[in-house]
Amino acid sequence: MTDQPPADAGAQPEGQPQGQPQGPQMRILAQYVRDLSFENPRAPESLRIDGKPAIDMGVEMNAKGRPDGLFEVELKLSVGAKLEEQPMFQVELVYGGVFQISGIPDSQMEPFLLIECPRMLFPFAREIVSRCTADGGFYPPFQLDPLDFAAIYVSRKQQGEVLKQTPPAGEA
Repeated sequence: MTDQPPADAGAQPEGQPQGQPQGPQMRILAQYVRDLSFENPRAPESLRIDGKPAIDMGVEMNAKGRPDGLFEVELKLSVGAKLEEQPMFQVELVYGGVFQISGIPDSQMEPFLLIECPRMLFPFAREIVSRCTADGGFYPPFQLDPLDFAAIYVSRKQQGEVLKQTPPAGEA
């Protein structure tokens, strides 16, 4: 057994300048809560429930470039619970991050920003939603299921294409 790395360890691919990073690079420089709202309008009665509440959830992803070359990405989660049309709780969270991204072609930047960046932010946003419901008195606290950001992105792109093709009302 030897302590030396294999001969090809750390070798640059052919055509890649020495010292250049390989492939896409992403760093999260900051994470923050832009907006957080928790409502428990029927407390304390809402804490003593029998039955499983209906959950209504919404997800939005937004991204924009900054003058300093960084990117701001925000993940908006909206979660409401009702039992027999009576509201139990409502959580709205806008959770964001500042990202430094390199090695991504311009043609792939939008999907990268709206799929990969929210994927990095989601576990932290999920924890905030869970803690809000726990602090609101709900046990067990509400846990968001993992989200498929690629499927959400594709679905929104397809909806956008359909809207572009549909003539405005009154035109045919």
